[in-house]
Amino acid sequence: MSRKRITTVTAVAAAVALSLAACGGPKATPGGGSSAGGATPEANAAVDKVYSPSDKKGGTLRMGITEAYDSTDPGDTYYGLSWNLVRNYVRPLMTFKVTPGADGGKPVPDLAEAPGVPSDGAKTWTYKIRKGVKFEDGTVVTSKDVKYAVARSLDKATLPSGPTYFNDFLLDVPAGYSVYKDKTLAGVAKAITTPDDQTIVFHLKKPFSSFDYFAQLPSTAPVPQAKDTGAKYKEHPIATGPYKFGAYDPNKGFELVRNENYDASTDPDSGRKALPDKFTISYNIEGTDIDNRLIAGDLDVDLAGTGVQPETQAKVLADPKLKAHTDNVPASRLNFTVLNSDVPPLDNIHCRKAVLYAADHEGYQRAYGGAIGGDIATNLMPPIVNGAQKFDDYGFEADKNGNVEKAKAELKECGKPDGFPVNITYRTDRGKEKAVAETLQESLKKVGIVLTAKSYPTSDYTKLYAGKPDFAKSNKLGLIVYSWGADWNDGFGFLQQIVDSRTIRTTGGNTNLGIRIPEVDALVDKAMNETDETKRNGYWVDVDKKVMEQAGALPGVWSKGLLYRPDTVANVFTNSGQNMYDYAGIGLK
Repeated sequence: MSRKRITTVTAVAAAVALSLAACGGPKATPGGGSSAGGATPEANAAVDKVYSPSDKKGGTLRMGITEAYDSTDPGDTYYGLSWNLVRNYVRPLMTFKVTPGADGGKPVPDLAEAPGVPSDGAKTWTYKIRKGVKFEDGTVVTSKDVKYAVARSLDKATLPSGPTYFNDFLLDVPAGYSVYKDKTLAGVAKAITTPDDQTIVFHLKKPFSSFDYFAQLPSTAPVPQAKDTGAKYKEHPIATGPYKFGAYDPNKGFELVRNENYDASTDPDSGRKALPDKFTISYNIEGTDIDNRLIAGDLDVDLAGTGVQPETQAKVLADPKLKAHTDNVPASRLNFTVLNSDVPPLDNIHCRKAVLYAADHEGYQRAYGGAIGGDIATNLMPPIVNGAQKFDDYGFEADKNGNVEKAKAELKECGKPDGFPVNITYRTDRGKEKAVAETLQESLKKVGIVLTAKSYPTSDYTKLYAGKPDFAKSNKLGLIVYSWGADWNDGFGFLQQIVDSRTIRTTGGNTNLGIRIPEVDALVDKAMNETDETKRNGYWVDVDKKVMEQAGALPGVWSKGLLYRPDTVANVFTNSGQNMYDYAGIGLK
């Protein structure tokens, strides 16, 4: 069915505001002892294990975030929080299993009956669609709906924010391809075939042995061509999961309500719980207000999933009762700053090295809350990524507050002995990123590198600003503060999208924010063509070392998030697929 249209923006806003204000849910006692449901609060009780196990259905799960994220459109989103939440309303071919620990980082069949079947030396991958899966209007899902979904995600002018894996790997996709200009999908005739309504076949231009990870991308969730509204599809993606969109307001948030045409019998492998009756997602809540509302029991989940604000962190760690409600979650995530080689004088390696030597690494760590927020990063790949190696070629651990002498020597080599001015950018709503910018301003000015801070909204940070090459260059965004978590837990899943220069698009929406190193691109190809896992992991370490050798980025912190778990929630856990609470498993007490 067509979505129920609310005729005015005011009506939509009112509906969302009313539901967010009046939504039910148990209240927590701040710093309480024994919580409802019999679970006693304990620090780290939900890290890779289930806290307060429950199968109880009902209630409204209230989520909040400081600012709207890139998109709710499964074909146009690249935030980890979104990939976590999206599994509640759409079903990709494969998905990360809803379970705690390492098993939650393994793709399992979702819309597909089974993992993909490779042929032609892993250049062809075949999937069978489960029978009986329906869209929210009762229409049966076919392989053609999956083909259309993947094809539309290739259009980076209309949908710029999603990953480029399918653009990079599918066979003979025309440059600048758009389903909105190619209604018959003739342009992807060689790339994706559908021999029948249950079968879909992907044809690649080069082998890729881990294609099931591509198949778990939200962009493989089916989209009915007749219901696609392009850039406006985010206002009401057509559901196949246990929930569908209710009220939506781009400035205030949206609701997810139960999808009456979701049949749990067609979903035996994912582990989805679908416990709440409704989700409410509220935008534009100040960060410390989110924390305070979690502690008071007036909010259930911080959607961002990156942890409480630094000022809240100090408060909860100092109070044993509040600390018992926290989970310090290690993540395959790096908080870092890209040195954009498109912006002079950072096109000179020695100017880039000067930044690395002058930076205050302890200050960077302090911006994320100190040791509880993560370890000082000495290279790109976090140690928990499979096959990663830690190395410290610049002596960051020995010179935690920077090395002025080495920085000045590099400035002399790059022809800027007195330093240089350049801009640094961060996301407006990210207090920790602002703190990073301030720390780097203070430490780099000691060697004459003068940073002017510019901030841009999270929702368009990569689409229109930091991730759009012409904007970044013309606005001299030389230092770009960012955070990156692995799409999946290996070298490819962590590194490829942030270091391979061939992923950089002029249209924007990039996650490689300025690393352009030909030797890195060549090493990426070697890694992708290597079938031996040990050798492949070695190549990804070589990629990491080459980026550091060329000073392509300033590693900041290998991340840990201090999440707050109020007494209102049940069945709470983290896993290596999400590195935050799993939003497809959580429920209410």
